[in-house]
Amino acid sequence: MPAAAFQHDRFHARAKVFDISPKFFFYDLQGQKIGFLKQKLFKLKEDIRLYADESMAQELLTIKARNILDFSTAYDVTDSLSQQKVGALKRMGMKSIIKDEWIILDSGDQEIGRIREDSMALALVRRFLTNIIPQSFHFEAGGQMVGTARQGWNPFVLKMDVDVSADTGRKLDRRLVAAAIVLLLAIEGKQG
Repeated sequence: MPAAAFQHDRFHARAKVFDISPKFFFYDLQGQKIGFLKQKLFKLKEDIRLYADESMAQELLTIKARNILDFSTAYDVTDSLSQQKVGALKRMGMKSIIKDEWIILDSGDQEIGRIREDSMALALVRRFLTNIIPQSFHFEAGGQMVGTARQGWNPFVLKMDVDVSADTGRKLDRRLVAAAIVLLLAIEGKQG
């Protein structure tokens, strides 16, 4: 049975400000913490762990890069409770220089969806003029938009509001959605 953290169709994520090692918190709509991660610095091969809370006593997900320092590597997502691979998220390397795009893969590495940055024009402005314009991402499954992840307007605090409630058939495993948000905050967030 998946952890309670992965039962939410809508949640918020935010980075802790002014910390040496990046920390991210996940909250439900009532403001209750549902997840925590502390990203290790100076890792050649990303190995990110999502926990139930700051005590880091209960690990929920592992997100591991398949390759070292590969701009378009896939990140395997494993449920730490069951030790089962949930799927993977693959960054679209060179294509993501202009506009971020990720492929969502199932446990057999078959494409089940995509995550795309909102617009080419805004993506170019963010990359070449100013990064204070918040990013927005669209989750797609079966060729249809099933959710969004939107950054807040605060340039000092990295926050993201996530809503995949349009995915009523749960085509996207919520563990993959949570892992995607982790990567959007931790990996794409480094661009700024």
